[in-house]
Amino acid sequence: MVVLALTGFSSGCGHGSRSDASSSESDAQDSRTSAGGSGGGTHRSQPTDSPTPTASPSSETAAPLKDGTAVLISCASLDDPYATVEVRNPNDRDAVFTMKMTFKDAHGATMITRTAQVPVPAKGTATDRAAVAGIGTGHVDQIARCEVNPRATADW
Repeated sequence: MVVLALTGFSSGCGHGSRSDASSSESDAQDSRTSAGGSGGGTHRSQPTDSPTPTASPSSETAAPLKDGTAVLISCASLDDPYATVEVRNPNDRDAVFTMKMTFKDAHGATMITRTAQVPVPAKGTATDRAAVAGIGTGHVDQIARCEVNPRATADW
């Protein structure tokens, strides 16, 4: 930048006219000002052609996740104290879903409610085994049925 500014000066040996020297001096002053120096002149800037940024897909701009579905495969029993649930993902990308399951006794009373977060691949299914932990092994035989909320909430 300095080389360009200095080459614009007239040597005073009859080359160029007074207006050329004045113009070159003004350009040199502008160069000093734009480089952070102090000059009293007005700074002239030229527009630059910069590419317009384009939006790239991200998790913020992507479509919101749709909730999935949960289906009970098997209820807990003394032989297998786990309920098995299949969760389906309707989305075009992997997601984590929260499914809710309730274990009930013969009278329909809720013994325990469990929620679990289940990662499911895009357009796929995943199986989760919900433990009956918290009831105690002596009470597992009192489970008459398992209920699963058919809506698995999309978390992320």
